[in-house]
Amino acid sequence: MCAITDAFSGRIVGYAIDSRMKSRLVVRAIENAVAMRGNVAGCIAGSDRGSQFRSRKVLRALARHGLPVSMGRVGAAGDNAAMEPFFALLQKNVLDRRSWRTRSELRIAIVTWIERTYHRRRRKLRLGRLTPIEFATIMTTQVALAA
Repeated sequence: MCAITDAFSGRIVGYAIDSRMKSRLVVRAIENAVAMRGNVAGCIAGSDRGSQFRSRKVLRALARHGLPVSMGRVGAAGDNAAMEPFFALLQKNVLDRRSWRTRSELRIAIVTWIERTYHRRRRKLRLGRLTPIEFATIMTTQVALAA
């Protein structure tokens, strides 16, 4: 799985699931994030230095959408810090709960957990005890009113 989070709201704005972590998986996650958010030009795409994130396909997809890339040094532990809590929760709440008979069954469980639980039920202290969806809705409304 490759997931893209909005660092402001904590919402997973794009993700893709496949049997292998290849560059095409990352490109699909980027395209899904762009489809969800619309114009993302100027947002910064941060990642670790995994080969799939440095591939030409991924760099072209990022450039096509006006997303500059931020990658730290080799071995920099903080590169993936924003995603580690999400993947730890996914592991605990979905993957470790039971054995999955098929990839399709697991895929449905992951998508359901992200869309129902992570986005709509899990309150985050840094968001004022709001869920990512609640926070994004409030902030979007405030920005629209200020404009």
